Parts: sequence; structure tokens; C-alpha cells
Amino acid sequence: MEMDTAFDYNTQRPRLIIPEYGRHVQRMVEHCMGIEDRVERTRTAKAIIQVIGRLNPALRNSEDGDHMLWDHLYIMSDFKLDVDAPFPMPTPEELDTSPEKVPYPRNKVQYGHYGNIVERMIDKCAPMQEGPEREAFTLLIANLMKRQFLAWNRDSVGDGVIIKDLAELSKGRLKLPADQELTATNELLRQQQSGPRNDADPRKRSGRSRNRKRKKRY
Repeated sequence: MEMDTAFDYNTQRPRLIIPEYGRHVQRMVEHCMGIEDRVERTRTAKAIIQVIGRLNPALRNSEDGDHMLWDHLYIMSDFKLDVDAPFPMPTPEELDTSPEKVPYPRNKVQYGHYGNIVERMIDKCAPMQEGPEREAFTLLIANLMKRQFLAWNRDSVGDGVIIKDLAELSKGRLKLPADQELTATNELLRQQQSGPRNDADPRKRSGRSRNRKRKKRY
């Protein structure tokens, strides 16, 4: 007795138009297109929309989710499905239209390791009136610059280097005393490794207290 050794490989099957929905959905679409009665064909198409909506819940819950689901159904039918749908069938040209290019900011950053945000902060701080608020803001920028420098280069950096770079970036508008002490390097590195501490979290305090109580029992 001879056995049929033919195998049904995916590579031998028709190409899936939208692979994410799978071959069963594609077959449902093909079956829908073969229904002669328009009312029944429309009812089947709406049932398919329900199926692919469950397969793609993130899309269905979006603002234009229903419209996009119908577009997917039209695409899987190769734009040949004729039904009474709540949305018109798009043309392939409409779906292939590329979005407009978003212009990329081309601001030249003088020191790449400090980043564009530092320079923007300097531009905001420099016009401020002399006083405690401006001084506090200047010190904050200097500490941020030191943090950014250490993220780029883990080696220690002197506070004098940061103060000099701040004066240069601000074109002399923001200055700190040469002996100004910034946040310690070890403290900044510790914050980068462990993240900000949240000592106000009651769960952490209660957890530590429970651990201390357990230790006392033994």
C-alpha cells in the first residue's frame, strides 16, 4: 500500500496578506468574498471584524480602531470585498501614502555630553534678575552638568571644570565662585546606580520594622 508522502508546507500555501491575523482569518475573508448574497456577505464581514478585533484589542480600543479594522479587512480581500460597511473602502494608493516628514532639530550642541536641555536651561536662567532664585537655579544647573558629565565619563571630575564649562556655555552670563562645592561625585554615582531614594514610602518603613522585630525574637 502506497502512502501519500506529500506535505502541506506554509511555503507552498498562498501568501498571507496580514500574517498577524493568521491563515484561518484569511480563509474566512476568502469565504466571505465567495458569498453571493450581499446581505449575508455583509453580515459575515461584520462577524470577521469582531474576530480580528479580539485578536487586536489594542487597535480596537484606539480612537480610530473600528475604521482601521475595516481597512485591514479590505486589505486582506485585496480591495475586492463589496459589502455595506460603515466606512468606505480605501484605495491602495491612499494606504501607501507616506506621512509628512517631521523636521529634526538641528541645534548644534557645544558640549554633547551635557546635552541640549542644559543649554536651554542656561538660556532660561541667564535673563533672570540677580538674587537668591537665580543663584539657586545656577547651582542646580551646575550639579546637573556634573551628573551628565559622570554619566558620560565615570572618572571623577573636578568642580572647577564644571564651573568653567558653565561660564563658557553661558558666555559669561552665569558664574559661580571658583571655590563653590558641588554635589559630591560619590553621591551622584550612587544615585545613578540605585536611583532616587524614597524614604517617605511607608511600605519600606514597615518592612524594616518587621525585620527588626523578627530579629529580636531569635
